[in-house]
Formats: sequence, C-alpha cells, structure tokens
Amino acid sequence: MTKSIKLSSGYEMPLVGYGIWKVPKENAADSVYNAIKLGYRHIDGAHDYQNSAEAGEGVRRALKEGVCKREELFIVSKLWNNYHARPHVLEMAEFENKNWGVDYLDLYLIHFPIAQKHFPMSELKYPCFWSDAAQKTVAPQVPVPIQETWQALESLVISDSNPRGLLRSIGVANFNASLLYDVLRYAKIKPAVNQVEHHPYLVQPGLIAMCQENGIAVTAYSSFGPQSFLELKNKRALDVGTLFENETVVRIAKAHNKTPAQVLLRWATQRDIIVIPKSNNRERLAQNLDSTGFDLSAEELASISALDKGLRFNDPADFGIRIFA
Repeated sequence: MTKSIKLSSGYEMPLVGYGIWKVPKENAADSVYNAIKLGYRHIDGAHDYQNSAEAGEGVRRALKEGVCKREELFIVSKLWNNYHARPHVLEMAEFENKNWGVDYLDLYLIHFPIAQKHFPMSELKYPCFWSDAAQKTVAPQVPVPIQETWQALESLVISDSNPRGLLRSIGVANFNASLLYDVLRYAKIKPAVNQVEHHPYLVQPGLIAMCQENGIAVTAYSSFGPQSFLELKNKRALDVGTLFENETVVRIAKAHNKTPAQVLLRWATQRDIIVIPKSNNRERLAQNLDSTGFDLSAEELASISALDKGLRFNDPADFGIRIFA
C-alpha cells in the first residue's frame, strides 16, 4: 500500500503518484490504466498536458473492471493561465471535470501565478504560453488578481453547504513564499498543496519550510532534475550532468541496493514531499512506486541536498514571464 500524507482539506494524498506530463494522447488511456493496475492511486494531470480526456478513459476502464474504487483514487488537474478570471475558472473546472469523467477532482491547482489572455473553449488550440499554433507569440498577460482566481476555486469545493461542488481540495503550483503568504491572508480555504520544481539541483529549502510550517503540502515535479528536459533541448539541462549518474546519488543507491531514481524519490518522500514521476517502462514504474520502502540516513539526505545548484529547468522567463525573478 502506497504511503500517503494528510492534507489540510482532510483527505489523504498518496506520496507517490503517476505524472502524465508529456504522455502522448494516443498512449494516455493505456498508460494510466496500466499504472492503476500496477498499484498507483494518484494520477497527476493538467489541462495544459492536453491528455485529460484520454487519461480519464484509462481511469474509468480501471474502475469498470474493479481494479479499485473511485474513492481509492486521487486525481489531480490544474487550471491553465488563460482561465484565471472568475467565470473562466468555473468554465475550465467544469471542462476538466467532464474530461476526466469521474464525478469530481480530488485536487485542482492554479498551474502558474500567471493570468494570460482568455481564449474561448471553441478557439482553444494553443495550450502552454502561446497564442498561436506556430508558438511564436506569447499570449499577453491580463490584470486578474490571484485573489479573484482563488475565491472562484473556493466556490467549487465540495462541502456540506456545497454538495454539488466539483473539487475536494484546491491548491497552487509554482508559487513562491510571498504569493503564498498573500493567499493565506484572504483564503477561507487555504491551499492544500503547492506543486513546485524540486530536485537536488533545485532544493528550495526556504520555500519547502514555509509551506510545511503553514500546513501546505508540497508536491515535487521534475524529481529527476534535467532528465525530463533533455528531449526539449533545454540548454540548462543539456549543460549539467544527469542526477542518475551523479557520484553521490550512485554511491547511495549502491549502498541500499536501489536505483538512483528510487534514491532521488526517497530523498523527497522521506521529507514528506509528494512525488509524481513518469515512466514508460513497467519495471521502472514499479520501482518508482516501491521507492518508499527504505530509509536514507540523515547524512545521506544532507549529502544529496548539498548538490543544490539553484538550477531551475521549468522557467517561464524563457517566454519572457519572470515570475521567479
């Protein structure tokens, strides 16, 4: 049974999930179905990944076959930048909930603290930061405050007074501490989760501490550092050595008879940080899921953290939007 962490919303979130970023549409249904059969109960998606409907098909297949029950699953999706205004928050949440087709979403995150020009659903052809199919023009930002977006999400949370809500828990992604403090000042429902880039090359100890001190769980994405960005020709990823071959990580993996990937995941989960690795290989999927079955020493945890380079691979500054400046 996968270990879990209790969120401020009262729900249990599995520490190890299956992330579907870059899972092709044509493979998403089978990939998610097979992950659930293997034992995954936490699936991390987003509208921006453009595979929610297909992933939902895989989830429903598993449910129909009795692999698990709906209440045993934890489905995550995210609000994209073009839908931050209140009416558009409602529009996109309903759209994503329908895509997944499982009655409600367990967690819905503001994907980035960036509000960009709205595109009607009928015209939505360019996810990510672009406003054109050629991906040459970054969609302009618009003056929608985070407070408006957050309060719209709060109105969708399922409760005794709102039994027809769509969302069990709400949270954010890519938020720094200052933005989180701001949200906490007006939130009636505080963020359950902050999903951020987190790996030994970008440890962000202050942000992690701030979240955990305030009862906000942290989900790490890109737990393997540059690995996911090599095929994207990200220069920072290409210029730095892979964590799988890092001397410290390899040494610790050999000491525990584990893979470097398992060590990187355990470095996070042992510090109560949720992880969402993706793999197309069944054996590695199983290894990732099994990564909470051993413990690293305090010295090993510290030696991995000491690899910190402050190196961010997923940065909207590459598109001229400097949220981490």
